[in-house]
Amino acid sequence: MELPSNSLLGAGNVVAHGVDLVDIEDMRRLVETPLSSQLHRTFTQGELHASGEGRLRLERLAGRLATKEAVMKALGLGFGDGVGFLDIETVNLDSGAPTIVLHNRVAEIATQVGVDRWLVSTSHTDKVAFASVIGLKAA
Repeated sequence: MELPSNSLLGAGNVVAHGVDLVDIEDMRRLVETPLSSQLHRTFTQGELHASGEGRLRLERLAGRLATKEAVMKALGLGFGDGVGFLDIETVNLDSGAPTIVLHNRVAEIATQVGVDRWLVSTSHTDKVAFASVIGLKAA
């Protein structure tokens, strides 16, 4: 049996860890803002598509936003100075499990600190979304 790339078995060395919590009402305000471009500055087209429509869209988007923030914390970064939300993308493996794809300067920084893959866990209620990310390097 082949293990998914983010399996805990044979996980390697932990390099970084970050967590974040996003309020669903704050996410609602972001989604409903008249400046619809705000969503496109925060989420990639793939993330917007994967979040779908309907009742759970806000929770899914909030989970993705919490994941982006958790990655920034794990890498000790802040937004600005060439780092933005679109540099961190949450995608789903074939299994449905979330993982991280980094772009631009954030990808370079992760490589510099030795992170070559991520373990990602998200959860949500109708009030909050939570994300925990662990950056790993090969053993």
